[in-house]
Amino acid sequence: MAGKIPQSFIDDLLARVDIVEVVDAHVPLRKAGKNHKARCPFHEEKTPSFTVVRDKQFYHCFGCGANGTAISFLMEYGGLGFIDAIEELAGRCGLEVPRDASYQAQAKQYDELYELLESAAKFYQRQLRERGNNAIDYLKERGIIGEVAGDYEIGYAPPGWNNLINALGRSEAEQARLFEAGMVIRREEGGRNDGGYYDRFRDRIVFPIRDQRGRVIGFGGRALGDGAPKYLNSPETPIYHKGRELYGLYQARNKAKQPERLYVVEGYMDVIALAQHGVTNAVAASGTAVTENQLEKMFRVSPRVIFCFDGDEAGRKAAWRALEITLPHLGEGRQAHFNFMPEGDDPDSFVRKHGPEKFQSNENVVPFSDFLLDSLKAKVELSTREGRANFLDFALPYLAKMPEGGLRQLLLRDVAGIAEIETGGIDKLLQNKLPGAPARQRKPRLLMQKQNRKLIGDLISYILSKPELAASIEDTAELSDIPLAGVDFLIELITLIHSNPAINCAAILEHWRDSRYEQRLSELAPDPDALAEEAFDLDVQFLDAMEKLKANKARHSIEKITQVNPSELTGAQKARLRQWYSAPNKK
Repeated sequence: MAGKIPQSFIDDLLARVDIVEVVDAHVPLRKAGKNHKARCPFHEEKTPSFTVVRDKQFYHCFGCGANGTAISFLMEYGGLGFIDAIEELAGRCGLEVPRDASYQAQAKQYDELYELLESAAKFYQRQLRERGNNAIDYLKERGIIGEVAGDYEIGYAPPGWNNLINALGRSEAEQARLFEAGMVIRREEGGRNDGGYYDRFRDRIVFPIRDQRGRVIGFGGRALGDGAPKYLNSPETPIYHKGRELYGLYQARNKAKQPERLYVVEGYMDVIALAQHGVTNAVAASGTAVTENQLEKMFRVSPRVIFCFDGDEAGRKAAWRALEITLPHLGEGRQAHFNFMPEGDDPDSFVRKHGPEKFQSNENVVPFSDFLLDSLKAKVELSTREGRANFLDFALPYLAKMPEGGLRQLLLRDVAGIAEIETGGIDKLLQNKLPGAPARQRKPRLLMQKQNRKLIGDLISYILSKPELAASIEDTAELSDIPLAGVDFLIELITLIHSNPAINCAAILEHWRDSRYEQRLSELAPDPDALAEEAFDLDVQFLDAMEKLKANKARHSIEKITQVNPSELTGAQKARLRQWYSAPNKK
């Protein structure tokens, strides 16, 4: 979507907007030196570590690592889409967002789908009141009162093939739009899809799925009686992507902007049943296993996610899949737990039998780390050296996926204790499991590669902190043949700043939004304190790093020459070698 709005407009918008005012409207800030601080809105903390830097139009949390621009803040904290965040900021500045024709057509298409699905939700609610006696009886049997059914806008799709079509699809164009929204299915006649349409949801209780802005984007339907399938969901559509959305998240945020915890349950009725008993912070994936995208969305809302599964083998397998997805996302301030239901129970039946206090009690909760270690220990015989070695082989790949931090260090210590080896020994073993670690590599070469990666990262970080540093590189051609990963991007970054000398850090980050560089740039974005100009001279640091980069180029050139048979060296190559080895500092 970013490409639908001119990048020059985004740059100009970020130059005009005041990120301090944007953030302060949602999270009260206090002045701290030249910057502003608050308790982080993205994780739970007692001491303010969330810093907003006005001159860089950038925010950074030292606790959880959250950072970004005014656009990012409105997207992450306010739940807005990219375009909506741009529009809100443009409205603050009195600007009109320019759009090309293709965007306008797409926006019109999406608006029509949102409007249509809102109408469908109201149709189903009306049907529940007028024709849904069986559905109402079912809900009453499950203990669901009218107030909760209203909060979650539960509806009813009556029996029949064309109830929704008759209400909202009288013309061919309207029927085509219902099909695009996933609400009807094409009939097939003679092997061709030319037989018209029929309603997707029939004789089912219907649950509208809303995005974080409150727009209806799809539906889930539960069969009454023994109909199959038991649950039926909207298909993927232009506005509904199952792997990104969570049923109940909109309602949970309406009840509490930042709930202390989120319960992840398997079905829509589990969410409703918990809400009936006052547990309004439950969400469900729409008929799929939890995805990384959904997990990130949950952690932005709450620092603590509790997965609720059946206690049988299938539930434990599902929990293990959730554990594998969660591993890379357990940064500072984030916690994951598991709540296994007793045999024969799900969250719905459990909360009805035992009440909300027992459901929410920590006595039923298994910490993420305990579930990981207990599951791995159960796979081996720890009384033998071979079994303990197998335990290490199983455990280390999982620990390698975790971000650095206190939890990983504590788990490393525990794993070392279980395997009966020194913690230092396990650190060495872990290095071989980390992403990108070579299986067999000489230490000097490995050290050089690590230093080179840090060198490129440092240069990019310096430029993000002070973009005018790029002006000192008059010609990027001298960098073009340096054989290091990241140099191509460094050249792109310098070229961008040459073409837009007034660009700031925020605009640079937005320039690469939704690209493969976005995550890495976020990681390299300046730490407001460590890279403050008063802390040290960025110009000197930058120029020193550039000299090291050029020396690397020279070293690579010499390495290529030394690989040539001495008898085949040209006069120029011999002179180059003599010059290199006679230099006092080869860096």
